[in-house]
Amino acid sequence: MPKTSIDPVRHALNGTTMGTRWSAVFYALPDTDLTTLRGDLQAAVDQVDAQMSTWRPDSDLMRLNAAPLNTWVALPAHLTEVLAKALDIGRASSGAFEIAMGDAIAAWGFGPSPADPQAIRAARTRQRRPSFETLDLDVPGLRARKTAPITLDLSGIAKGYGVDQLTRVLRDHGVTRALCGIDGELRALGPHPDGRGWSVALERPDFTARATHSVFELNDIAIATSGDYRHWVDVGTRRLSHTMDPARGAPLLDGPASVTVLAPSCIEADALASAFMVMGEAPGRALAARLGVEVVFLTETDRCEQPA
Repeated sequence: MPKTSIDPVRHALNGTTMGTRWSAVFYALPDTDLTTLRGDLQAAVDQVDAQMSTWRPDSDLMRLNAAPLNTWVALPAHLTEVLAKALDIGRASSGAFEIAMGDAIAAWGFGPSPADPQAIRAARTRQRRPSFETLDLDVPGLRARKTAPITLDLSGIAKGYGVDQLTRVLRDHGVTRALCGIDGELRALGPHPDGRGWSVALERPDFTARATHSVFELNDIAIATSGDYRHWVDVGTRRLSHTMDPARGAPLLDGPASVTVLAPSCIEADALASAFMVMGEAPGRALAARLGVEVVFLTETDRCEQPA
């Protein structure tokens, strides 16, 4: 059957954010104002970055980090929402997901500065309490205060939230079929127009090559993966993941090769993927069942497998 001027057509937009790129593939009318839509999508992720970046000294998160203890700090709504979700997942995971690891992340060189051995020693020996005990968050009042010295880092949750904001913008523009992503965190809005899900590949956790392990079809669901094979530091003969272990104040040892979570929102999938990396397979699967999300653990065996 021939297409008409009222049939949705495929569009693709992308841009830069958070040191990587965002993308939106969607179906809309041929005369959709792509210039305005792209501007709104870019503004949405720019707002997330401006509020939550640790690479920007003027971000709202860094302003909270710099504030004196026991002092209420006014926060924008998006940052407050993300902090609330982070604390909820921290509690649910018994501290496996922890946003007060900014000092360790920076010390090991996963932030804007190179690794610092003295800072690494300080992070390793620091007495830590979870952020859900040391950060008071007044959600209705849009404010927070630290009750102990902590350095917050939202790198395990902010990109997922950014993806959710991309889907929100598309919905506001009347789009109902889309796949949005930031650096591998993805969310599908509705099914693909062909009636199937949006095809998304799960990578084999290979340090040297990119290969597909399996393929998901997404329909109104988000997916996020945390793994040890894209960002790491070599220490002697060991390759240490960028995922921090709150119990050690240092990179996670002997965790899964990767964890993939499918959840209703990308903020949830992103944070839970990090939490399950720290928890390990058995506790992670138990929490996933309680929360009603799907999880896929890949191990060293999967790293070595050759694609079919």
